[in-house]
Amino acid sequence: MYYLGIDLGGTNIVAGVVDEDGNIILKASCKTTRPCTQEALCDDMAAVAKSALENAELTIDDIQYVGIGAPGAVNSSTGVIEFANNFGFHNWEIVKMMQERMGTEIYVENDANAAAYGEYCVGAAKDANDAVMITLGTGVGGGIIVDGMIYSGSNFAGAEVGHTVIQHGGRLCTCGRRGCWEAYSSATGLINMTKEACSMPNASEYLLYQSIGGDLNKIDGKTAFDAAKQGCPLAKSVVDAYIDYLGCGLVNIINVFQPEILCIGGGISKEGDYILEPLMKIIERDRYTKHNANQTKVCIAQLGNDAGIIGAAFLGK
Repeated sequence: MYYLGIDLGGTNIVAGVVDEDGNIILKASCKTTRPCTQEALCDDMAAVAKSALENAELTIDDIQYVGIGAPGAVNSSTGVIEFANNFGFHNWEIVKMMQERMGTEIYVENDANAAAYGEYCVGAAKDANDAVMITLGTGVGGGIIVDGMIYSGSNFAGAEVGHTVIQHGGRLCTCGRRGCWEAYSSATGLINMTKEACSMPNASEYLLYQSIGGDLNKIDGKTAFDAAKQGCPLAKSVVDAYIDYLGCGLVNIINVFQPEILCIGGGISKEGDYILEPLMKIIERDRYTKHNANQTKVCIAQLGNDAGIIGAAFLGK
């Protein structure tokens, strides 16, 4: 039995054929065209999905349905994306449009929720009744599983944990609010902090600055971590501050939801124990339930970039 999952991202569209055990048989992808119309984006998703099927030597009749993980406020019951800020779409009837193109049943869910569901089904949160997944990417995404079900809130915009405030009146966030967790703990926030460190008057004396040749445009989410591992004190100060902000937000999540498992995904999670060990010290120190027998297990997500595909593929289950 096969399913097909589509992960609609702001940079790439990826589709994968997934078997009953959550294994991806074959994938296909293309760049996401922006700006574009709803119709053109659906055309691209359908083309990628059909390519994935062809690569797997299957047809649409060989799969049970197509699941889609998409950014924005996704009303999974009506099949409408009520608002997708990355694309500027309102009331996008994505299920209806994709059914017309694929000729099969279509399910849709928020992309972060789909990734969390993938980890819940076959990844780091497997067998947990309640779990939370945090994704550290361009923003800070969140997916929440309660009693084995995706929590979306009354308006399908739940789990926007990146837009909880950790510093009142702090950095300006892309949402327009100040001090959001996303402004500090996303890859974008880390890049901004690294740029600020490299703009200090004496920054040229440090490996962090030298590693980019003084070009701030070369800074990415790994720059500070790489230099810190080589003993650069300036880079270490950036990494320490970043982890402190990240830990603050994670403690908030644990205090609110008390999940069995909290898994961390996204590009920065690839730092593994280098980031997890100091985070655990913060969590163990600050969580409200430090004296309880049962504690939330914090771990790195297992499925990487495939979590959204697998989660989308399992939406109909």
